Amino acid sequence: MLRVVKRIAAVLVSCSVASTAMGQTSPVELVTVAQGPMSNIEQPRQVVVRAAAEWQALWKEHDAQSAVPSVDFAQSIVVAVFLGTRPSAGFAVEITAVKGDGSRAVVEYRERRPARDAITAQVITSPFHIVRLARGSGTIEFRRVEGP
Repeated sequence: MLRVVKRIAAVLVSCSVASTAMGQTSPVELVTVAQGPMSNIEQPRQVVVRAAAEWQALWKEHDAQSAVPSVDFAQSIVVAVFLGTRPSAGFAVEITAVKGDGSRAVVEYRERRPARDAITAQVITSPFHIVRLARGSGTIEFRRVEGP
């Protein structure tokens, strides 16, 4: 059931998200490259990848067993949020939007936590979300947003 929910969330994030990025007023398409509860990256981290060599190194650190997904870095960049180690199932992260602010773009993400009374699997997890978006110039910042 958790896998089905994760896949639905990934499809929803893959849809075009209306926002501004890098000074543009057109919608920014966030395409999920990978999302789930288990990464080998155990420390919280937000990452921007602009080159193939960086991407291969990050992917190897994240999941050394799977093939590196193809990304055309002439057209795209990759942004990722890794929550780090969490004590149980029920934690998740979702990149929800990219908003332009002059010469920078802000990647907004939401962290989900299990309810205090939720019954969750007692297994260590490392939630992550990796997305691809159109290449732009300028700096990228990350902002955690609250809400459902």
